[in-house]
Amino acid sequence: MKLLTFAIPSYNSQDYMRKCIESLLPGGEDVEILIVDDGSTDDTARIADEYEEKYPSIVHAIHQENGGHGEAVNSGIRNATGTFFKVVDSDDWVDADAYQEVLSTLKRLESEGQDIDLLLTNYVYEKEGKKHKRHMMYTPLFPTDRVIGWSDMKRNIKGFSILMHSVIYRTRVLRDSGLVLPSHTFYVDNLFVYIPLPYVKKFYYLNVDFYRYYIGREGQSVAEQTMVKRIDQQLKVNYMMVDLVDPWSIEEKHLREYMLSYLEMITVVSTSIGYVSKDKDNLNKITDLWQYIKKKDRRTYRHLRYGMLGGTMRLPGRFGRFLSMRAYRLSQKVIGFN
Repeated sequence: MKLLTFAIPSYNSQDYMRKCIESLLPGGEDVEILIVDDGSTDDTARIADEYEEKYPSIVHAIHQENGGHGEAVNSGIRNATGTFFKVVDSDDWVDADAYQEVLSTLKRLESEGQDIDLLLTNYVYEKEGKKHKRHMMYTPLFPTDRVIGWSDMKRNIKGFSILMHSVIYRTRVLRDSGLVLPSHTFYVDNLFVYIPLPYVKKFYYLNVDFYRYYIGREGQSVAEQTMVKRIDQQLKVNYMMVDLVDPWSIEEKHLREYMLSYLEMITVVSTSIGYVSKDKDNLNKITDLWQYIKKKDRRTYRHLRYGMLGGTMRLPGRFGRFLSMRAYRLSQKVIGFN
């Protein structure tokens, strides 16, 4: 069995996927690299096959009909043989030095019988045209370099969330959680992190800048105007987060509060995208979302409605909208869309 499986969802990625793959190859025989060609129409499939032929014990090409990012991740989970699992998008890459620390840490913990469910690392925004790189670190939330549980969480900072770029899940945890991401839907990375978290009992925060998250490609899903066009997909993810996890059933208070904060942040983003669009139909969709949450669970509704971020979302008038956009910009900085 491999120590770590990487899944690379790839759709028409011929121009940048080599950098991603090359950054993962130094893991050698400890890793498995699954290049998931999601129905590409360019040279992506050929490049995937080329790497599989050159590194047959490390790289495997998976070819499937186009199902979107979520279905590509699903394929990775289904085919993974590694003890741990990480998604690296085809336009991103990993840091070489941090990579070796990640592998050595996982090896050590496994040899010691430390059955962690999650390894958490930092990530860096590689934003096009920006010389200063923003480093997202979790030191304000968690102690470093030891096995911890949720009770060891230092504090819960609203809007400061664990994202897909920072997680390496034990593969078994993903499968035990029943995680199946929807096809043809953007923003499913939030579901990838959110749904399995209640299954995480022990984890480890390694304070290294491992993942390099590229921002700036034209049409990228996190661009603000692209998010406005895809508001229905953002809302789909938001509804699924409401439906698939009951935060109040989580006994551990730190995890429960964190899950509620995560849901609050995503709901703030959904609401704010509706505001940004200035479209009557989109604003009605946001009203429907809040009404759905209220009908499903009044306790959750009250928590989101009167939370630090969410409390600004329903205030009337120009001042209410001003505060709403302030909350949105805070979430925008944390999530990384532009």
